[in-house]
Amino acid sequence: MNLSSLGFALELAAIVTLVILGERDKDGFATLAEILDRVMATRAARICILTFWWWLGWHFLFSQTVAP
Repeated sequence: MNLSSLGFALELAAIVTLVILGERDKDGFATLAEILDRVMATRAARICILTFWWWLGWHFLFSQTVAP
């Protein structure tokens, strides 16, 4: 296993741990739904997130299919 795979595995473990702790202790951590509600509350944030997903899809999914 290379260093990148190890990094992604550690990030996944951290995310799972924080989600479990957020569901267990309501006062300690915000749940994922609460975070998304707060992030998506403004129009500017929704436009930024949409632009980010468009950029990600264009550079990593679509551009590889149209390359010569």
